[in-house]
Amino acid sequence: MPLITLFSAPKPFANPHIATIQRNAIQSWTLLPDVEVILLGAERGLAEAAQELGVKHIPHVECNAGGTPLISSMFKLARENSGGDLLCIVNADMILLPDFPEAARKSRLQRDKFVLLSQRWDLDIAQPIEFTEGWEKRLSSIVHREGKLHRPAGSDFFLFPKSCYAEVPPFTIGRAGWDNWMIYKARREGWAVIDATPSLTIIHQNHDYSHLPGGKPHYDHPDTNENIRLAGGEANIRYTILDSTHQLAGGKLTRPKTTSKRFMRKVELFLRALFFFLPESAVENIARPKRWKKRIQKIINRKS
Repeated sequence: MPLITLFSAPKPFANPHIATIQRNAIQSWTLLPDVEVILLGAERGLAEAAQELGVKHIPHVECNAGGTPLISSMFKLARENSGGDLLCIVNADMILLPDFPEAARKSRLQRDKFVLLSQRWDLDIAQPIEFTEGWEKRLSSIVHREGKLHRPAGSDFFLFPKSCYAEVPPFTIGRAGWDNWMIYKARREGWAVIDATPSLTIIHQNHDYSHLPGGKPHYDHPDTNENIRLAGGEANIRYTILDSTHQLAGGKLTRPKTTSKRFMRKVELFLRALFFFLPESAVENIARPKRWKKRIQKIINRKS
């Protein structure tokens, strides 16, 4: 029985570059120990890719009016067809390395209910990866030399026990907002939000947005507005990795170190709770005045 069930809804395999990076990502998943893979959707070329890579394919996923899969249906299908104790939704352009299952094991041993996430490394990859012996070491060396660590906003995977996220709203995949809600939900339920950035190298293969209308990023897509509504409003989609309650480092869970960004985020959350009756724009002005920055940084410097 596998430990982790990875599930994803890839884009169509029509664009040659998208097809290449998705095959790279999915093949990297199949090489991980104690992992099974489920691909969801009926996008062009997906059935053939699933057969080629030897992974499970479930075409009948619920979609919105535009034909894009819904998160709620993806979670339901993954849960029903999973043989693992842990579920992990992951974007189909993300390469995972062997440190991934180990981070999942360490987290599960230390917490019953949690969600695991991390910052990603952005890297330009245009060719199929040769998955020969030592590929992971070669790629890790390249990404730390040529890649860029993405800021702690936007999450490309969420790993959690089956007991968590039993119900989720019908968010649209590939649009903004739902990933922030995942962190908000965990914080609200009192689950550990584990930032595994110190322990993982998660590689995002850079791409354009030609698969979206007008080639614009998903932040400008109308479905994003619906995701925000389903999340309960702007306040619930402001959560990022900075809101993690724990870090996984050296196999152990610890409290994140206080930084100026984390300190300001705690102040912001406190003020949002205190002034819940005010409009978001008003709370924003209260929570992030520019004149506080130097004062807060002095406090942080004294602590460090």
